[in-house]
Amino acid sequence: MDNLAYDTETENPETTPDFAAMNALRPVPRISIQAFCETESVAHPIERAAEDRRMAKAHLKVHMGGIATAVEFYQSAPTPNLIILESRSEPRELLASLRELSEVCDPSSRVVIIGHYNDVGLYRELIRSGISEYVVAPISMVDVVSVIASIFVDPEGDPIGRSIAFIGAKGGVGSSTIAHNVAWSMSTLFSSEVMVADLDLAFGTANINFDQDPAQGIAEAVFSPERVDEVYLDRLLAQCAERLSLLAAPSTLDRVYDFDSEAFTQIIDTAQRSAPLLVLDVPHVWSGWSRNTLMQADEIVITATPELANLRNTKNLLDMLAKLRPNDAPPRLILNQVGVPKRPEISVSDFAEPLGVTPVAVIPFEPLLFGNAANNGRMLGEMDAKSPIVQTFSEIAHVLTGRSEAKARKKAGLGGIFEKLKLKK
Repeated sequence: MDNLAYDTETENPETTPDFAAMNALRPVPRISIQAFCETESVAHPIERAAEDRRMAKAHLKVHMGGIATAVEFYQSAPTPNLIILESRSEPRELLASLRELSEVCDPSSRVVIIGHYNDVGLYRELIRSGISEYVVAPISMVDVVSVIASIFVDPEGDPIGRSIAFIGAKGGVGSSTIAHNVAWSMSTLFSSEVMVADLDLAFGTANINFDQDPAQGIAEAVFSPERVDEVYLDRLLAQCAERLSLLAAPSTLDRVYDFDSEAFTQIIDTAQRSAPLLVLDVPHVWSGWSRNTLMQADEIVITATPELANLRNTKNLLDMLAKLRPNDAPPRLILNQVGVPKRPEISVSDFAEPLGVTPVAVIPFEPLLFGNAANNGRMLGEMDAKSPIVQTFSEIAHVLTGRSEAKARKKAGLGGIFEKLKLKK
C-alpha cells in the first residue's frame, strides 16, 4: 500500500461526539496514562478524553513533544501503564526512535502510537515489535477512549449493566414515582432483571411504593463499603416482582446522612455487575455525591412540572451536566402533573424551547390514579393496565433502553420565559 501522509494541522478531527459509540464503551479501570504529542490537533482530543466520565478512574497527563521527549522524560521517571505517542516521522525513522524508547521503558507498559502514515506494513511491524495499537491521525476523542478501553477492558469480563438516574428539578415533582414505574415497566416488558436503588436515605419512598419493609437495605452498604460485593449486595435486596429488586432506603432520621463524593460509587459499580438495568432514584439535593452519581450515570432523566422555578432549575441542571458530561447526550426531560386545575402553567412548547430539549413524555395530572397506586403500594400498571399513562411509561421504558426513539414535538417561541425569570430575581 502507498504511504498516505495526513496533515492534521489542516484537517480537523471530529468535534461532535458519537453518543452511540460512547455509550457502547465500558469504563476504563484505574490506570496511569501519559501522552506525548507533537500537534495540538492530537493533544486536544486526548485532553477531552481525560474529562470523559468513562475515564474517571484513570489518571491521564498530556505532554507536548514526541518520542524524543518521552525518551528523555523516562530516563529519570517510571513509565505508566500506558504511553500514547504521536509521531510525524516516516516509518523507518519511527521504528528507530521506538528502539530508543524501549531502552528506558518498563516491559509491562503498553504503548499506543498515533502516526501520520497510513501504511499496512508499518502497522504490522509495530504490532510485531510489541506496540499495542497504531492509530492514523486525525483522531477524535471517541477514538482515544475506544483504544484505551480495547486494551484495558476485558472483553470476556462480566457485562456492565446500564445505569439510569432519575432526579427532580424541584421537590415534589414526582421523580421517584416515575422512576419506580419505569423500572417496573422495564422488568415486565422486556423480561429483564432490573434493580432500583433508592438514594434518599432519609425520606425515600421506594419501600412504600413497592409495599416493602426490608430489615436491611442500601444504608448497610453505604456505611460499610468495604463489605460490598455481589454476594453482600444480593442479601440486601428486596424482591418486588419476578425480575425487579430494590435496594431500599431506611427512611428514618435516627442518624444524619452526610456522605463524601464517592460514597455510592462502590455500590453502583457492584450493582451494575449484578443487573443489566439499574435505576437510581436520586433525591433533589446538590452535593458532592449526588453530583458524582449524575456525572457517572449512563442516562439521566429530569422530571419537572410546568412552572417557572422548575424551568429555572431544569436549565441550571442541563447547563451543569453539559459541563460535567461533555461527551454524552443531554438528559431526558419528563414533564409531569400537567393540567392541574386552576394552576397557571407554562405550556409544554414554551417550557421546552429555551431548554433546547424535547420532552420524552408529558404526563397529565391524574391524582386519583396516582393516589390509589401509592396508597396501595402498587405500580400504575398493576392498578390500571389500560390507562394511557401506563402506555406512556411503556414508551419511556422503550426510549431509555434504546428500543425506540423519542417522538419529536412541535416547538413554539420563547414567550418571554427567561425575561420572567430575570424579573423574579
